[in-house]
Amino acid sequence: MDGFDLRQGLVLAPIHGVRYTPPEGGSLAAVTCPPYDLIDDEELSRLRAADSRNIVRLTLPDGDYAGAERLLAEWLSTGVLSVDPSPALYVYERDGDGELQRGLIGAVGLRDESEGVILPHEDVYPGPVQDRLALMEATRAHLEPILLTYEGGGPASEAVDETADTAEPVLDIVSPSGTRYRLWRLEDTARVAADLRDRRALIADGHHRYAAYRAYQERREGAGPWDFGLALLVDSLRYPPRLGAIHRVLPGLDPLEAAETARAAFTVAEAGGDLREALVALERAADGLLLAGADRFWLLTDPDPVRLAEAFPAGHSARWKALNTAVLDGLLIRGLWKIAPDEHTVQVVHDDAAHAVARAAQLGGTAVVLKPLTVPAVMALAAGGERVPRKSTSFGPKPRTGLVMRLLGSPAEAG
Repeated sequence: MDGFDLRQGLVLAPIHGVRYTPPEGGSLAAVTCPPYDLIDDEELSRLRAADSRNIVRLTLPDGDYAGAERLLAEWLSTGVLSVDPSPALYVYERDGDGELQRGLIGAVGLRDESEGVILPHEDVYPGPVQDRLALMEATRAHLEPILLTYEGGGPASEAVDETADTAEPVLDIVSPSGTRYRLWRLEDTARVAADLRDRRALIADGHHRYAAYRAYQERREGAGPWDFGLALLVDSLRYPPRLGAIHRVLPGLDPLEAAETARAAFTVAEAGGDLREALVALERAADGLLLAGADRFWLLTDPDPVRLAEAFPAGHSARWKALNTAVLDGLLIRGLWKIAPDEHTVQVVHDDAAHAVARAAQLGGTAVVLKPLTVPAVMALAAGGERVPRKSTSFGPKPRTGLVMRLLGSPAEAG
């Protein structure tokens, strides 16, 4: 990554992209998949069975990191995957659900949070960070990009749209859901670098992978490809992100007991006979949380201010204390329910309230359905140096996995 000074603000460097070789008579759509943290066990089985070359075999190897390393080496040696001979940024386009998203995929320069260039907004769980780090150590690769947003409107954004509107894509696929993905190589990157130099970016999705990037970097000596991480950078002014909620499922918590215990600090009311009615009630409530389980729904409102003050750690702003996820994690999960949250005791479901409720029913537990946070609130907290509680935001659309990857330590990358 010669020629890039990581002290000069936001850096997105060209990469020797690793991409699937188009199969004869086949489709590349069958080998791509959603990001690893959006895939449940049922979807994982389906993807593995659908195509033996699906990228999910690398991104979710079920703890067999050495096996993922061997499989990646095999795919590179047999031509399933190939490395682009010259470096480039990749213009990425997603078109589906009435929504167009464009951005740039490249290697973002890793920065300490104190520098104010790459802004995290969410805390992380140690388990997923260690999992992504172990996979990175084994494969020496970045297999899927994180999602960064920035306030642009300048030459970098113009280069993205000009390329997408005038050039022939190097990849053009339609996923099983009907979403179209296209990719272009952008080799003239000087104006992108100049435009980004004085900007900063928000980590919209991929906090655990970014933490793994940083941990991998800390284990190395001197400068190298580990000073950069694979990322999709999207101009939020031209292509505003979608922000959904991340709902909670607590497998070991009886819903009737959960609702009764919550009365110590909330006004608890029945919220209709089905999920649709309950969601309407949640939307109307300024500070509501929706509990679900045992075919019943409860709306929790008006949290007790004294209990709230006792539940929150010192040093947080009033804006942070008003977050529904802060109230949920501090006052309910850790406080009244006395659950130590981790990836096992508290499961998460992105965006889909019905799936969260069904998951809770399947496990005999309790679901907590939340309204999404707002982009301005998240940006304001990040700019002020605060992070929202773990798994508070579901930014999207998230980049499709398998379109372009990046090797660490290969001759092409290192030289």
